[in-house]
Amino acid sequence: MTATTLDPRTALVVIDLQKGIVGRETAHPAAGIVANSVALADAFRAKGLPVVLVHVVDGAPGRNETPMGGGRPPADWAEIVPELGPRDGDIVVTKRTWGAFHGTDLDLRLRRGGVTQIVLAGIATSIGVESSARAAHEHGYNVTIATDAVTDMDADAHRNSVEKIFPRLGETDTTEAIVALLG
Repeated sequence: MTATTLDPRTALVVIDLQKGIVGRETAHPAAGIVANSVALADAFRAKGLPVVLVHVVDGAPGRNETPMGGGRPPADWAEIVPELGPRDGDIVVTKRTWGAFHGTDLDLRLRRGGVTQIVLAGIATSIGVESSARAAHEHGYNVTIATDAVTDMDADAHRNSVEKIFPRLGETDTTEAIVALLG
């Protein structure tokens, strides 16, 4: 669990810290995940580095055995939590699937900005964060996951992603260590 460096053009990508998801029961208190994500966003903004806020507004079509249910979500379900932003200069990405890259212009926007690395934070570790980490890795980005700025609705799924999957896709570390690497 050690991030070694951050590229000069690293972007923070925060996954699904929106009212409807932050309000769900998670393996780790969502308030702490939001606080650590805010600390990362503030540090990236202070360095003039891109902050990408991703929110999901719909689900991918198709059948599955465990549908996201509950009927129509509240009107503010997809709104990014206000303590995070967006702030002037932030990039907001709206997605309709688990990952932040599929069906969005995220890769194009990052490449236009010269970004070669992303730091990931958000909810849910094994769904949106892991899907985005896998896609970023496949797109050739260096990937770092802030392990204290991610959580899941399922503690075992979270642990599997952090311990087994993320080390194969990039590096992991704490918010404090990542902020220190920003200098």
